[in-house]
Amino acid sequence: MHDFDYEAPTTLSDAVAFMARHSGGVKPMAGGTDLIDQMRVGVLTPGTLLDVKKIRELNAVQCDATGLALGAAVPCYRIYGDRSIVQKYSALADSCQIIGGIQIQSRASVGGNLCNSGPAADSTPSLIALEAVCVIAGPQGRREVPVEAFCTGPGKNVLKPGELLVELRFPPRPTDSGSHYRRFIPRNEMDIAVVGVAASVQLDRDRTHFVSARIALGAVAPTPLLAADAGAVLAGQPVGDEAISRAAEAARAVVSPITDMRGTREFRIHLTGVLTRRVLNAAVARARGEQVDCRPGH
Repeated sequence: MHDFDYEAPTTLSDAVAFMARHSGGVKPMAGGTDLIDQMRVGVLTPGTLLDVKKIRELNAVQCDATGLALGAAVPCYRIYGDRSIVQKYSALADSCQIIGGIQIQSRASVGGNLCNSGPAADSTPSLIALEAVCVIAGPQGRREVPVEAFCTGPGKNVLKPGELLVELRFPPRPTDSGSHYRRFIPRNEMDIAVVGVAASVQLDRDRTHFVSARIALGAVAPTPLLAADAGAVLAGQPVGDEAISRAAEAARAVVSPITDMRGTREFRIHLTGVLTRRVLNAAVARARGEQVDCRPGH
């Protein structure tokens, strides 16, 4: 690994000012679980690592009637260990339980996972399904970007030089709603999703019809996708196999996967439909207050 400097500011203003003074040569680090590996193999060669885990705003978690505010550096174990998040934002907790092992989860953050901007990131589809908004700070002030618009390509995103992802904000969950995330991986090869699907649904008061749904897909395009048409198919429809199958077909129609060592294009398209049906059924079960029998990662 190349030589580099290390800075650990304790305030957001200091971090933004430092990045503005050293534009282009600084790489923010939350958990570093992806960044350090990329530096070891020479993919990234920053002159300075800016450790953001000591900044209060980036480590804050607030889950109440106004929604969820999640600091960009909050590690995974704090997310799936928070009872309110597990209950209200279940898909996010699902994702955080399968990002690496216990040791990785003590460091890795959802914000870092998003900023790494991998097409197969496990947390990004859940963020999209749950309507997260990215709060970004930089030399010109703050701005907000819907999470589905954050990633612009493999390893690329909307962050400009000198900008930091500060937090992710989620709207409050409506009554009679549920969410879930599930992926398929080749366990004999690597712990990276071949396909990942997250869904969030809201049912009517009788829990017999869909009010709305959001379905998000990972590892099937250059960036994680919001399958807007697949969610729209469900609005107003009775809960059942027919509507869910139509949504699964709509999800299959928007993907553009590649063939690589983890799976063929055809296999990924097939999996998109299979996982969409399973995830929607699990989200409906949670909206109805039922127990979902799913081991993390399956």
